[in-house]
Amino acid sequence: MSGFTHLDQEGNARMVDVGGKADTQREATAVGRIRMSGECFAAVAAGRMKKGDVLGVAQVAGIQGAKQASSLIPLCHLLQLTHCAVTFSLLPESREIEARCTTRCTGKTGVEMEALAGVSAALLTVYDMCKAVDRAMEITGIHLVEKSGGKSGHFRYPAPAEGSHD
Repeated sequence: MSGFTHLDQEGNARMVDVGGKADTQREATAVGRIRMSGECFAAVAAGRMKKGDVLGVAQVAGIQGAKQASSLIPLCHLLQLTHCAVTFSLLPESREIEARCTTRCTGKTGVEMEALAGVSAALLTVYDMCKAVDRAMEITGIHLVEKSGGKSGHFRYPAPAEGSHD
C-alpha cells in the first residue's frame, strides 16, 4: 500500500502525520456557480426572496462551512484559519451566481479543502433559500482556483483553451 498517504501498511485509513512539517503561510481560493431560473435570479438580485437576504445568509454559511471542513471530510486536518472571505458575483446573462471563497492560515498543511467546503456550503445555502421558487437549480464548476504555500508550492487553475467550453 506504499504511495498512498492516507493508508497505513495494512491498508487502513489514517490521517497523514504533518507534525514534522514547517509552518508556512498558506492560502487557497475556490469558486463554484449556481444556475437558476430567470424569475429566481431576479428575486435574489433584487433581495425579494421570502426567506430573506439570500447572499448574506449564504456568505455566513460559506464561512461556517470553511471552518467545519475537518468535521465534514474524514481525514482532513483541523486548521486554525486566520482569514476566510466569501463573495458573490451575479451573472445575469447566464442566470448564475458565482461564489468565491478564500481561506488563509499559517500551518503545516494546506487550506484547499476549507476553501472548497466554503464554496459548497455557500451554494447549498443559496439552493436551500431559493428552492421554493426553483427546484431545478444546478450547482456546477466547484474547483480550486489558486493555492499558495507549503511544499507543493503555487498552483493556479489552468485557463481554458481558446474555443473550449470550460
